[in-house]
This record gives sequence, C-alpha cells and structure tokens, in this order.
Amino acid sequence: MTTVPDRGAMSGITSAASFLTGLIGANIWSAVPYPRPHSSPDRIRAFFRTDPRPARLSAAGQLVSAVTLGRFTVSAARLAHHTNPMSRRLPAAAVAGGATATASLVASAVYTALLTTDRADDDETALSMHRRAFLAGGVVHGVGYGLLVGALGLAGRRAGVLSPALADVAFASAAAGLLTPLYLVAEPAAWLIPLGRFSGFLVVGRAAAQLARRQPVVRGSLAQETAARRL
Repeated sequence: MTTVPDRGAMSGITSAASFLTGLIGANIWSAVPYPRPHSSPDRIRAFFRTDPRPARLSAAGQLVSAVTLGRFTVSAARLAHHTNPMSRRLPAAAVAGGATATASLVASAVYTALLTTDRADDDETALSMHRRAFLAGGVVHGVGYGLLVGALGLAGRRAGVLSPALADVAFASAAAGLLTPLYLVAEPAAWLIPLGRFSGFLVVGRAAAQLARRQPVVRGSLAQETAARRL
C-alpha cells in the first residue's frame, strides 16, 4: 500500500526556510540587536526605526512562513485522516494547531511591520506592539505549532513517513511548544519557544520531503492499529 504523492507538502520546507531567512537575515543586516521582551521604548525604536529594512525583512519572512504553513497544514491533516479514516480527532488537532500557528504568525508579522512606522513614536504604543508581536509570534504560535507537530508526529509514525526516533523528536517538540505559556509566569521558560520551533522545523521538513513523493505505508503492530482506531 502506498500514499499518493503530495507535492504541496513541500510548503512545510518553504515555511521553515522563509522564517529562518527573515530571522537570520534581519539580525545580520541590522546593526542593532533585536530588543528582548520588556526592552525600553528607545531600544525598540533603535532596532525597528533606525533602519527599518531588517525588521521589514523579518516581517516578510514571517508572512511567507505563515502562508506556506497554512498550506502544509492541509497536508498534515490529510495524512492524519489517511492513517485512520474513522477518526476525526487527529485531523482536527492538526487543523486547529496549524490554523492557530498560521494566524498568530500573521499577527506577529503585522505588529513587526507596524513597529517600523511612526506609530512606534509613542512609548506606550511601541511597548504594546512589541509585546504583542512577541506573544503572538512566540507564545501563541508555539502552542499552535506544537499541536500541529504533535499530530504530525503521531500520524507520521503510523504511516511510516517519520521514523520512530524522529516521531519522538516531534513529541518532544510538541511538548515544548504546548508549554510556552509558562513564559507568562516564569520568564526563563522563554527558551521553550526556540526549542519547540526549531526542533519542529526538523520534523516538518522531513515529513514534507516524504509526503512529496510516493512512500510505502508501514503497518504497525496489532496493538498500535487498535490504538489508532480508538483515536
């Protein structure tokens, strides 16, 4: 039994690549370090207003990443459905996670772009938009992306698209993403954001490459198949 090639799944690789291009490019291009959460209005404006081009590159990268992630969500949900056509929960988890991750990344891109305009001249507005950009692109996106990667890990393991080791990476990535709201009560938890995101890129990239070409479906043990039917 084989899966049907899904060329659109390559959007998962595009999503990761565009985000990294915007992130790395903006930090290399800018002469000012990216302001951390709770930075002063002057430090925020120094990055976003002194030379707005790096920040706009970051916003563009996030926007492209969001659009292509939305397309990859379709592939992830389709894979989840094929692994167990009788279940709606796993595809629904993939769709909910992908939609949340996509919408939050769009919001972060919009706030990032607005910070490069004269709207950031007001101190309170600058602080508010910078915090919203971080919360949307970090905390909220982390939860959505974690849910998507977790669903992808389970579906990918069942279908033979992901190896057991990479499926375990997916579950660890999902856990980190789903725990990112801990940042709201303990700032050191901010490390969960890049941990979940970058490990998720590995999972999504591998799954995208596999789904884009015809692959054998590896049937699991009887216990695994029984558990799959229940989900």
